[in-house]
Amino acid sequence: MNPSFPARSLSRVLPLLAAAGFLATAATAQATVPSPTDAVHRNSLLGSYLAGRLARTHHDSASAVTFYRRALERDPFDPQVVESSFMAEAAEGNVERATALARRIISSHGSHRLAHMWLATAAMKERQFAVANEHLVKSAGGGPIGDLTATLARSWVRLAEGNSAGALDLLRNFRIAEAAQNYVRYHRALVGDLAGRRGEAGREFEAVFRQDSRTPRLAIAYAKHAASGGDLRLARSILKDHLDRVSGEAQPMVRDLQRRLQGNEVIHLLIQSPEQGYSEVFYGLGEALASEGGVSLASIYLQISLMLRPNAPFALAALANVHELTRRYDAAIQTYDRVPRGTPLELAIEIRKGVNLNLLERVDEARVQLEQIARRHPDDVRPLVTLGDIMRSHKRYTEAIDYYNKVIALTAKPEPKHWTYWYARGTSYERLKNWPAAEVDLLRALQLAPDQPLVLNYLGYSWIDQNRNLKQGLAMIEKAVAAKPDDGYIVDSLGWAHYRLGNYREAVRHLERAVELRPEDPTLNDHLGDAFWRVGREREARFQWEQALTLKPEVDEIGKIQLKIKNGLQRAVAAPQPKKPKQAVRSEQLRKRVEQRTTPTSPFQ
Repeated sequence: MNPSFPARSLSRVLPLLAAAGFLATAATAQATVPSPTDAVHRNSLLGSYLAGRLARTHHDSASAVTFYRRALERDPFDPQVVESSFMAEAAEGNVERATALARRIISSHGSHRLAHMWLATAAMKERQFAVANEHLVKSAGGGPIGDLTATLARSWVRLAEGNSAGALDLLRNFRIAEAAQNYVRYHRALVGDLAGRRGEAGREFEAVFRQDSRTPRLAIAYAKHAASGGDLRLARSILKDHLDRVSGEAQPMVRDLQRRLQGNEVIHLLIQSPEQGYSEVFYGLGEALASEGGVSLASIYLQISLMLRPNAPFALAALANVHELTRRYDAAIQTYDRVPRGTPLELAIEIRKGVNLNLLERVDEARVQLEQIARRHPDDVRPLVTLGDIMRSHKRYTEAIDYYNKVIALTAKPEPKHWTYWYARGTSYERLKNWPAAEVDLLRALQLAPDQPLVLNYLGYSWIDQNRNLKQGLAMIEKAVAAKPDDGYIVDSLGWAHYRLGNYREAVRHLERAVELRPEDPTLNDHLGDAFWRVGREREARFQWEQALTLKPEVDEIGKIQLKIKNGLQRAVAAPQPKKPKQAVRSEQLRKRVEQRTTPTSPFQ
């Protein structure tokens, strides 16, 4: 029997606080998550709860766990504290505590879907299949994600019970939006393989792959299906088709499987048990949720996946990526450390750890680690590229160029995907005021990738800034904008190019659009102010300059903007005059954007 809630329960206090606006104030008044050692939060039920809530808002579930545990010590039966604590413990993968809290939630609030999913997984792990199915049935509803998750998971529970026909019927009869149908068909293929229905599985794989050949996980699963049945030719063609359609470096697991197929090794199915299939449901959906910005739910889904497969490299890498998205770089490193040694992901993981050390401002540690990796893998450019990007992000351009030189020396046969090497080195030369070398590299990058917006934008603007190749430069920026019309920085370049050419009304049109896309950028607001002044909209110009000042511009720009607000543009800055060709002086906002491209896309997915 549940004891009655105390008179000062949060379930009664919080609505009053919300009505009074206190919760909104609490969430906005603090720039950072309070320390778990703060006496106010340590000794107060309400303080601990609000601190935990704020920590979760900042995606700091580790601190949230600490605060909610203290709140539970003061009131172990308040439903809101119990639920919030469960969510935090689940996000951190604290299985025993989350399971106990989920049971407590269900005993008083039987319709909590995520608690039912958690308990279903705990039952699945103990092979209590009927209990797992019961929880999953109760977890359904509440939207497409809940229905999809419950249906897919239940199909694997049925298969674990030995009911393969029922598992497949559940998936065949499930109706959901077209966008999710491929994921259902993917699991029909996986279930079909384990159920001994290879023909049906092959047809499902083929149908999904025909629509989505770029996803590494699908390509691996389909190729393993073919190879495990003895069709090595089909397996090799699947991977070739996948690699022909992806840009950038191939996913390490794909390359490893391709190597093994060439060596005629024995290949097993991707999913070899119902428990692994169940885990795959939460891994795949967790990864998808993270890519769409739903990191809080994604972290719980990935922890559910890891309950059944605690050493699964893909799920661990995906969880580490969630930590990176929420800027918990220490947690990302710790999660990467859990990935077993010897997997094809090992090199990529070591590089990611170096990237995270850099993001923690431990630059020297990052450099040492990445240089050690480069020495162990002298023919692999990835650690060297990462070192160059890190040095460039810290404006250590000479060192960055040294690393890019090594990268380019290793690139014997440049392909279109290698344009970034010359682009990165070119922008580094430009920052060191070596425009001749920068121009050579940017032109080489453009030769490799003629339609790449970043190269078109950077080179085109640089020419206009030097009063060279004006028509060609403007055409290049216009091409970049056509390729990325919603990129505020590139649209700003087009507007600022028109400004430099004296086309002020055209400049206003594009710069207004740029500020709509990037209202938080001080340089774009400053540019728009200048353009407004040139067309006689002086009041609006001063407003934009004042707005730019509130957005933390570069220190050396503050005085210039203040002078424009006081005196107007004519007194502060002479009207643009045709300039003799000289060293390119690129707008700071584009330079910052280039330098921010130091964290490679996660290579694991």
